[in-house]
Amino acid sequence: MKSIYIEMREHIMKAVEQPNYFKEGIIDCLPTLLGYISIGLACGIIGTASNLSVLEVTLLAIFVYAGAAQMVMTGLIAVGAPFFTIILTVAVVNIRFLLLSMTIAPHFKHESLLVRLGLGFLLTDESFGVTVIKYAKNRNEPLRKQWLMGLNITAYIVWIISCLVGALIGNWIKNPEVLGLDFALVAMFIALLVLQLELVERSKLRANLEAVATTFIGMFVFMAVMPSSLAVLVSTIIGAMMGVRREK
Repeated sequence: MKSIYIEMREHIMKAVEQPNYFKEGIIDCLPTLLGYISIGLACGIIGTASNLSVLEVTLLAIFVYAGAAQMVMTGLIAVGAPFFTIILTVAVVNIRFLLLSMTIAPHFKHESLLVRLGLGFLLTDESFGVTVIKYAKNRNEPLRKQWLMGLNITAYIVWIISCLVGALIGNWIKNPEVLGLDFALVAMFIALLVLQLELVERSKLRANLEAVATTFIGMFVFMAVMPSSLAVLVSTIIGAMMGVRREK
């Protein structure tokens, strides 16, 4: 365990020693931080409202590192759900990260397994969106691990701090929806979608919009017969397959 920690620290230090790429990743992360902060605060507030300690909320932020999963875990823990139920539910909620990681994995196939695991663990919906946008802007320039480390580590640190602060002030804010914290994540995803559509060629714009529409329609249809988290995953796969087929 100690050797893994030392190796990971060496990779991070090497990334920091290349400030042009690492710093660029930090800068590219800044526009998404408002979303991390608002949702992190909400997770912390909900956690303490569900009788979790500040330490427990912080540990969830460190080891789970997923807003939706943390909120689901908090709710299940609060009602005394069985351990297996909590693990299975969180796995279903987070299964989308398998698709996200598989999408960017080919760009880092020459890196060591430890580096790829580290990049995959710190990957989020938001950092994936930023990565896709960056690659779409310049497909001739390879994605660099130093840049992705700067992006991911910045988001990770801000997320942990936000959850911790949310847990500390949770005793004073009982209803995070009043402050609009529940919509911050949605607003950020809309912004990422608009930025990505701006980079799409006009000839492919219709295919992309049809894929998005298919995803939304499928999500609402599937939600009637399966859990919402699974419906989102299935509809996203169908929408992506349709988009690829139309582009070909």
